[in-house]
Amino acid sequence: MSDKHISKFPGDKMDVEWDGRLCIHIGECGRAQGNLFVGGRQPWCQPNLVSSEEAIEVVKRCPTGALTYQAKDGSPAETADDKNTVTIVYNGPLYAKGALEIDGAADDMPGVQFRAALCRCGHSKNKPFCDNSHEEAKFQDYGAVGETGGGIEAEGGSLTIKKAPNGPLLLSGNFTIHAGSGREAWKGTKAALCRCGHSKNKPFCDGSHKPEGFTAD
Repeated sequence: MSDKHISKFPGDKMDVEWDGRLCIHIGECGRAQGNLFVGGRQPWCQPNLVSSEEAIEVVKRCPTGALTYQAKDGSPAETADDKNTVTIVYNGPLYAKGALEIDGAADDMPGVQFRAALCRCGHSKNKPFCDNSHEEAKFQDYGAVGETGGGIEAEGGSLTIKKAPNGPLLLSGNFTIHAGSGREAWKGTKAALCRCGHSKNKPFCDGSHKPEGFTAD
């Protein structure tokens, strides 16, 4: 049932896949009501026990892209949200959502076209993705956002996320940043977001990666 990193859970109406490279155990799947995911059960995911609509809704709750589905019954394939967003998680990663084009994503990571958790503490061993290293590193940032951005003329379109060599994440496209409080804080089309963990102007880069000798790859 597993191809190195990916576990596949087949069903009559759809298959669900879980990618261990991306999962940071947020629990949106295991704590969902219903019988799609039940901890301690073998297999823990059983798509035949719920409707296609319920399976799709639960899979799309996963903020990391670790969960994906392949419909067999004519249900629509996953598509990007109409609005690109980046949420600054309290003492945690960046949650990106929308039509994502992420530099460094493997070809067999389809979920991160729509949902991804990106490292901002500088310690992940799976950059640009979060691997929960912020917990051991005791990374601290509550997700406040002071700037408001230059605004956008329209929602949607692709959001490109590139890795500056040993530097920030460079975002380009129409997107909104949500503060850790949930507030819609910033709107714009370009931003350099800190991924070394040292910026004094988080979530934005302030050049601290250089004196800190940050090495990303």
